[in-house]
Amino acid sequence: MAKKQTTTSNSRTRQIISIVFILVLVLGVFGFIDPVAVDDMLEPILGSRVFMTTPNPDTADTPDSGNPTSSPVNEDATTGDWWEVYFTDPGNEDNYIEAALIDYINAAQSTIHIASFEFNLDAVAEALIAADARGVEVQWVTDDEYGIEADEEDGHGQFAMLEDAGIEVKDDHRGALMHNKFWIFDQTIVWTGSTNITVNGTLYNNNNVIVLKSRAAARIFEREFSEMWDDDEFGPTSPSTVAQQDIVINGTKVAVRFGAEDEVATYLAELLGTAQSEIRFMAFSFTQDDMGGTILRRAVNGVDVAGIFETRGSETEYSELSYLFCAGLPMRQDGNPRTMHHKVFVIDEHIVVTGSFNFSNNADQSNDENIVVIDNAEIAAAYLQEFDRLWSIATDPNPEEFPC
Repeated sequence: MAKKQTTTSNSRTRQIISIVFILVLVLGVFGFIDPVAVDDMLEPILGSRVFMTTPNPDTADTPDSGNPTSSPVNEDATTGDWWEVYFTDPGNEDNYIEAALIDYINAAQSTIHIASFEFNLDAVAEALIAADARGVEVQWVTDDEYGIEADEEDGHGQFAMLEDAGIEVKDDHRGALMHNKFWIFDQTIVWTGSTNITVNGTLYNNNNVIVLKSRAAARIFEREFSEMWDDDEFGPTSPSTVAQQDIVINGTKVAVRFGAEDEVATYLAELLGTAQSEIRFMAFSFTQDDMGGTILRRAVNGVDVAGIFETRGSETEYSELSYLFCAGLPMRQDGNPRTMHHKVFVIDEHIVVTGSFNFSNNADQSNDENIVVIDNAEIAAAYLQEFDRLWSIATDPNPEEFPC
């Protein structure tokens, strides 16, 4: 009898799973659920391996564990089941961020698609050349002035190394910046954050990297990469697919936004406007008035606000530092003699914003940029720890230089 009850229970479970699967599939097809997120939504029900077919080839999926067995384990990262976070340690010559990136390059099996602003690390170039030699498709989109042209000015730099090995590199051939900083491995892993793949970016500047092990996240970034690589669309001319850029990964809400097509500054101002208890930020460049105004209004309404500005960037007449400091909010200038390069908000101890997007009108209206917004208290705790570390070595603005 017990065996019969178990069999009946298993049959009913399979029936329920089938009904849920069909319901989610139908809702996705007719636009009620974002198809990009369907595989992650089903993951808690069906287990980590999901195969779906939809009428839209852009959202078709293949089996995905959500945490590929080929991805490296990195001891220098703060990690979860599907994410890793790194922070640079200026002054420490152990370049563990470079090493972690090379681990991902070495683990790649099929594709490495890169949209990254600057590049001057020989070891990374050599790892990419080795990946290409073993049959991995390597493609890189960069900026013309700070990518290809800077490489040519160096005489024979790292982009030239790639091209000499037969790896194609494209640039944006325009005045505004291709300022993205993202890598996609095997259409399953996204590496992004504020870090340029340079000596300064990885060793001497304050930067962060976040790695997302999610096919749904990778698909969003692949679509953006294709717009640049295949369609030659950059900045404001790029089509927005923002309706397909909110997903759920293992229960965590993740939103991806791209500049200039997704009106990122407006999105961030609205997000900051939802803060109920706390806002912390670390900003290389913060000149965007709507975001600064929203932060001040939330502070007036009782939200605990504190921010760290990169010193040189904060001393321009356009910086929000004077505006917020003169309003009596706790603001500091960073203590790194090089550059504090973060572009980070942490809201209410559970929402993290990071990526390539400086808090400026150029980033919002002209450049190619990317951010991720992650609602996860564990990830937020890692970024708050970095904030506290930098706050402890930052300095209060000199009132003589910021007269109110």
